[in-house]
Amino acid sequence: MGWRKVHRWLGLTLGTLAVVLGVTGAMLAADPVQQSWQAPAAPGDLPVATLVERVTRNIPGADEIRRLPSGAIVVFGFAGDQPQASYVDPADGRVLGAWQASALPRWVKNLHRSLLLGDAGRWGAAGIALAMGLLCSSALVLLLRRMGGWRRLAARVHGTLAQRIHVVAGRVVLAVLCLTSLTALTMSASTLGLVDLDASAEPEVASVGTGTFLPGAQLAALQGLAVRDLRKLSLPGAADAQDTWKVTTAQGQGWIDRYSGRMLAWQDATLAQRVYDLAVVLHTGEAAWPWAVVLGLASASVLVFWLSGLLIWWQARRLAPRITGNAPLAGADVLIFVASEGGSTWGFAQTLSDALGRGGHRVHLSALENFRTTAAARQVLVLAATYGEGQAPAHAAHALAHIAKLDAGAVPVTVLGFGDRQYPAFCAFAKALDQTLRDRGWPALLPLDCIHQQSAQQFGRWGVALAQALGEPLVLEHVPRLPPTTTLTLTARQDFPDAYGQAAAILRFARPEQGVGARLRGHGLARFVAGDLVAILPPGSAVPRYYSLASGCADGFLEICVRQMPGGLCSTHLLGLQTGDRITAFIRANPDFALPRTRHEVLLIGAGTGVAPLAGFIRRNDGHRPMHLYFGGRDPARDFYFRPDIEHWLSDGRLATLQTAFSRVPDGGGYVQDALRRDAARVCGLMAQGAIVRVCGSRDMARGVAETLDAVLAPLQLSVAKLKARERYAEDVF
Repeated sequence: MGWRKVHRWLGLTLGTLAVVLGVTGAMLAADPVQQSWQAPAAPGDLPVATLVERVTRNIPGADEIRRLPSGAIVVFGFAGDQPQASYVDPADGRVLGAWQASALPRWVKNLHRSLLLGDAGRWGAAGIALAMGLLCSSALVLLLRRMGGWRRLAARVHGTLAQRIHVVAGRVVLAVLCLTSLTALTMSASTLGLVDLDASAEPEVASVGTGTFLPGAQLAALQGLAVRDLRKLSLPGAADAQDTWKVTTAQGQGWIDRYSGRMLAWQDATLAQRVYDLAVVLHTGEAAWPWAVVLGLASASVLVFWLSGLLIWWQARRLAPRITGNAPLAGADVLIFVASEGGSTWGFAQTLSDALGRGGHRVHLSALENFRTTAAARQVLVLAATYGEGQAPAHAAHALAHIAKLDAGAVPVTVLGFGDRQYPAFCAFAKALDQTLRDRGWPALLPLDCIHQQSAQQFGRWGVALAQALGEPLVLEHVPRLPPTTTLTLTARQDFPDAYGQAAAILRFARPEQGVGARLRGHGLARFVAGDLVAILPPGSAVPRYYSLASGCADGFLEICVRQMPGGLCSTHLLGLQTGDRITAFIRANPDFALPRTRHEVLLIGAGTGVAPLAGFIRRNDGHRPMHLYFGGRDPARDFYFRPDIEHWLSDGRLATLQTAFSRVPDGGGYVQDALRRDAARVCGLMAQGAIVRVCGSRDMARGVAETLDAVLAPLQLSVAKLKARERYAEDVF
């Protein structure tokens, strides 16, 4: 069972009980804070002998002096026949008021420790603590996977509001919750009798002597003991001549002769006792009220985790693929194996299965870890997604090792990868899988192909190649299960001339107001930043088209730059919109293209409409971080998109420098690659100082920029590949 399943089912099955422990823990954390305010703490360096002298002078019937974890001093004794407990001022020993343990913490403690069920409840609470430890461990693994490793742990979080709350809260309090789980288990081990805290029975000691008892202030053992180390001091009874002083500290306990003042016996605290005492402080916040505040907030966050996790689970369940028409393995002539982390690749597999089924094939779908061939199989197709930094999806973690042990068969095995080009290890798992198959001798009907960002269009083109290889008609019209959409209203547009048969426009849409409920469920446009993608559904199509955003939600509007594509359904629709017209859309995060939170300078390289997200970065550069824009177009009079804004940003310092290149006008400077080559010395200087690079435009343009930068940066022993590996270079290509 993968970490995701462990995390999900522990959270769902034990979540309610964990919430009970979390809420009661938050309530109990208030107790140390309250105690620290009720009475003044004793100075840590005050000798216990001095404290005894002050107390006995004011309270003749004192039997016991106790230092609370808050540092306050409480004295227990009798007034006549009535027991009493009083706070005292350690400065002079005077009584400040009665001390009484709160009834609420006692009840809450019983609920927290044993669920009000006695010994069975204590075992149950220990089991929940163990489950919380497993939850925290699985949460850490999933958090590192989601964020892309330790180095990206502090990166910006994307997703629905529920997902962002779950992840951000986890980053903040996960370590504290892990610690509370561990300390709870430590304390339970003692409570349940699994660990013995006491080394041995107390020694039998008695004071021996005659004459006058020494007052506490004259006992050498108490004169050398600081109040900071005191837990409890029991005073000898006046009527029992053999009674002793008994002192308990963090280091152990001792018995003092009341006549001579010498230590009659001493027992060191066991290692188990010291560990237990430390666990109590770390778990409850006793003796450290600021830590108690941290514990209280962390405990209260369990409710936040449970609610947000429940909502995330419900959303995932609603969108989970449901495989239909799956033929039995033994009779299938086409086998499709799938490796998918989030479930979307299963949707593509279902589309492929349905299309092959319409062509008369019997198709069997299964997870990649079940890879095998049969006598009836004629084709094997593998759809493999890559997760995180080039890893296999969790369920297929051991699939490569399994396949490497199999003997190659004659059945062709074709691999189709799914990934994101923003990651340095684009489709790395699919590539490793394909290489393993070829090394083992498996033939292939088609060479490895890779799909970028779950593109239905690229999947359709692969289907054309597959149909040609099979020699039969096959149409892959994948309609992904889309997240909830929202309606956007066009408020303004800026048109550009029909340059070279390709009209263009900058379109600005109003950002709709949304309630917290819609944001938690991920409906519509809960949150977005420049560089994220807006998915637009043109009329008559269920396949979204993606456009890079030139604005963020902080700007109060949504802006894109659209150029007419030959035969383009969506671009034609968008360019035909008039002010007040509406479209249907949703947001897809593009976190790896976002700018990191550093002060390093930024090299922005864009061509054509690819300048849109770069303009969005500059627009929000309120801190005037040095940004340098290299813009490429055809004709400055026709396709210099965002020109007024760019010139304004230059004047107000949001943009440090601008270099342009226009390929269709005399002395225009050629292509953006040429501008980089002309500026090689400055580019090298910026990169040597740690600058980061963002490139947006066509795939051919991005390839040309990468080749140019490889040549320019060679003297620095840098390359685009190295920059990507160091997360200093990212592309948004189309």
